[in-house]
Amino acid sequence: MGTESLMFVYNADSGLFNLVTDIAHKIFSPKTYACQLCNITHGNLKMHDEWKTFIKALPLDCTFMHRDEFVASYSDIKDELPAVYLFSPGQQLQHCISANEINGCNNLSDLKNLIQSSCVAMSEYRSLPDLTV
Repeated sequence: MGTESLMFVYNADSGLFNLVTDIAHKIFSPKTYACQLCNITHGNLKMHDEWKTFIKALPLDCTFMHRDEFVASYSDIKDELPAVYLFSPGQQLQHCISANEINGCNNLSDLKNLIQSSCVAMSEYRSLPDLTV
């Protein structure tokens, strides 16, 4: 990655067993499922088309990680998940959206607005030239 990107981190682990367990949990007890990011962006079996379209239209590249992958790569970051980070090569991850903010989203529209107003705006602000004298 040579440019800024968004990193979405799910509050779910990777792997086939975890995927099957997550699908069952979402079907049989959706209100207690631990990852609101997954709930909003995915149905029981796949990513929502509206979410795919939104991600492709963002002015930033997007990457996605599961909790276990994130912890393995960024063990020093102890933020509650799910979360969204702004990634810039050579810099530390910058927290864009917290678990509380994601958990406060009721639907995909809420999440998309949050991403636009927080992460995209943060990236655009950081790319402005420094005009201080």
